[in-house]
Amino acid sequence: MTPPVLIFAIGNESRGDDALAPMLLRGLADAGLGSQVELLEDYQLQIEHVADLAGRERVLFVDADMSCMEPFHLSRIASEKDSSYTSHAMTPHALLHAYHQVYGEDAPGAFLLRVRGYGFELGESLSDGAAANLAAASARACEWLADIQAVR
Repeated sequence: MTPPVLIFAIGNESRGDDALAPMLLRGLADAGLGSQVELLEDYQLQIEHVADLAGRERVLFVDADMSCMEPFHLSRIASEKDSSYTSHAMTPHALLHAYHQVYGEDAPGAFLLRVRGYGFELGESLSDGAAANLAAASARACEWLADIQAVR
């Protein structure tokens, strides 16, 4: 059976603060989330990830971002057709749009947790500022999980 909640981390641990989402995911895994939540990670979203959304009630995408406010920004997102579906790095919005195109129904309710990062060069380690933002974003992700499980 497909767990109703998916948390999808987007990032590359060998590229400095791009490791934020995978690290957040590992922290959640260590906390023991149970059978209602599935954790996935990849370097970037691709059209094939549409299948990962099937059968879900809620999806939380987590990604590092140089443009969001500190320490993070959490928002509900909707499907949106953009040109990213033609690239190797789809946006979560475009993935939701592709879901509708493939399955002929609305995608599951989705949220995007953008965690502020500062440096994304190959070989860099996580910056001190990003580490602080990770702690705050991880706490918020746990609150989000508690909120949606209360709604279910």
